[in-house]
Amino acid sequence: MKTATIPSVRVEPEFRDEVERVLGEGETLSQFVEAAVRACVLQRKSQAEFVARGMKSLASARRSGEYVEASEMVQRLRSKLELAAKKQQGTARR
Repeated sequence: MKTATIPSVRVEPEFRDEVERVLGEGETLSQFVEAAVRACVLQRKSQAEFVARGMKSLASARRSGEYVEASEMVQRLRSKLELAAKKQQGTARR
């Protein structure tokens, strides 16, 4: 498969210097830019999926008339996090 390029971006020399200072050992500027763009794309896709799930949930709640109090939902999420943390601690001990 043929590769494509991402357009070059003009930045102030000071910013380029700053970016170059944070490069990992053996990492090129091109690798850094590609990794940053990939991370941003994944973050935006995740954000769009999150919003879509929220909108779907809202539509479902409106149709059914069944809503969950925010405090109850926060408690459910907290319980899930606590359970996941316990599982992770159990795995780490082995």
